[in-house]
Amino acid sequence: MPGIYTLKVLTEFASAHTLRDYPGACARMHGHNWKVEVEVKARALDNVGMGVDFKVIKTAARDIGDRLDHRYLNEIQPFTEINPTAENIAAYFYRELVSALNNERIQVSSVTLWETDRACVRYAEEAV
Repeated sequence: MPGIYTLKVLTEFASAHTLRDYPGACARMHGHNWKVEVEVKARALDNVGMGVDFKVIKTAARDIGDRLDHRYLNEIQPFTEINPTAENIAAYFYRELVSALNNERIQVSSVTLWETDRACVRYAEEAV
C-alpha cells in the first residue's frame, strides 16, 4: 500500500473583528494575532522527491493572510455576510487554499486556526 505524506506549514496574521449577536465582550471590536496551520496530503512525490515545496504552501497561505492582515474582518467578504468567528475564518482559509493548491498529487487536508495560544479550531472536509 503506498504511503501518504502530510506536509504542514505555519503562518500568521493580525486582524480585528466583532462577533455579531454574541452575548458577551466579543460583541465589541477586538483583535487577535492569529496563527494558521495548513496541512497538505501528498499521495506521490515529484521528480525532486517532494510532495510539494513548502514554499508553495507558505506562499498560498500568506497570500490569503495578507488579504486579512491588519484589517477589520467584518468589512471583508465573506465576513460582511457571515460572522468572522474562528470557525468561519478557518473554513475560509481552507476553501481558498483548496482553490489555490489542490491537484492530482496534493490536497489540502485541514486548516487549524489559533485565536490564542490556548484556543484553536481545526477545519477539514471529508472526501466524498
